[in-house]
Amino acid sequence: MSDKIRKYVLPNLPYLFVFWFFSKIGTAYRIAPGTDFGTKLMGMLDTFPKAFETYWPGLGGIDLLVGLAGAAGMYLLIQSKIRQAKKFRRDAEYGTARFGTKEDIKPFVDPKFQNNVILTGTEFLTMNTRPKIPANARNLNACVIGSSGSGKTRFWLTPQLLQAHSSYVVVDPKGGTLDQCGRFLQREKYRVRVFNSIDFSKSMHYNPLAYIKTESDVLKFVTALIANTKGDGKEGDEFWTKAETLLYCALVAYIVFEGPEEERNMNTLVEMINSMEVREDDETFKNAVDYMFDGLERRSPQHFAVRQYKKYKLASGDICSK
Repeated sequence: MSDKIRKYVLPNLPYLFVFWFFSKIGTAYRIAPGTDFGTKLMGMLDTFPKAFETYWPGLGGIDLLVGLAGAAGMYLLIQSKIRQAKKFRRDAEYGTARFGTKEDIKPFVDPKFQNNVILTGTEFLTMNTRPKIPANARNLNACVIGSSGSGKTRFWLTPQLLQAHSSYVVVDPKGGTLDQCGRFLQREKYRVRVFNSIDFSKSMHYNPLAYIKTESDVLKFVTALIANTKGDGKEGDEFWTKAETLLYCALVAYIVFEGPEEERNMNTLVEMINSMEVREDDETFKNAVDYMFDGLERRSPQHFAVRQYKKYKLASGDICSK
């Protein structure tokens, strides 16, 4: 309320004085003798002292009309001067940069402490990206730079996690943040998920085969698998990449579409690849995987996995014959 008083009431108080002064002029004109304008105007010289005998403004119609006209005229004159005034920045020749104060950041702070991003011990920033005043909306990205051991995790990251106001994705190479804040987040009803690439026994797991539903999904998965496991070395002959794609498509399709649910995972794929024994001195030799696909071909000759495996075997046969 005090802000509104300073913004709307105080700047208009001078116009009340202007209204009072002109209403007194209206009173002097009203009580002046005569009937025409000129006579009353001359008579105002005698009635001026009488009009100002009391502090109350005149309540006659002419008094109020003259008071309003005077105040309105003064307001318009001042506004005109303000619009036409040149924009001087006196005493700012060397810049206006300064340290911020509590009043500067107050419009950007949420009244509820838990809903803020903690910047320092005394400065905060609301998580609300749509505040009541749109001009107060701010980008919530923060860049914290510091050497090892300077307190980036302890003094900035940990306080943000303890706010518990949103979802978090934390890169924690040392594992210390999980030990410090994991239990707290669980008490706050958070679902904590951990991906540990060093000790897989302490890591959550992801089974990509569980999301394969169609033949198109098989092709997408195999393409992504080969692209992300080929390393940074020079690419070999495209023939081998195509043969690898055919083999993986056949094996993955067999696992997903024919295997039991508990075996639809990457471990089964690795086991099938390891069991694909080949004997160079016996071209008629069949390994366990060959017998598996023979049985599937008898049951479903046009099965996607069968067609991919036959193409793979055809390619490998061409290489052996050469």
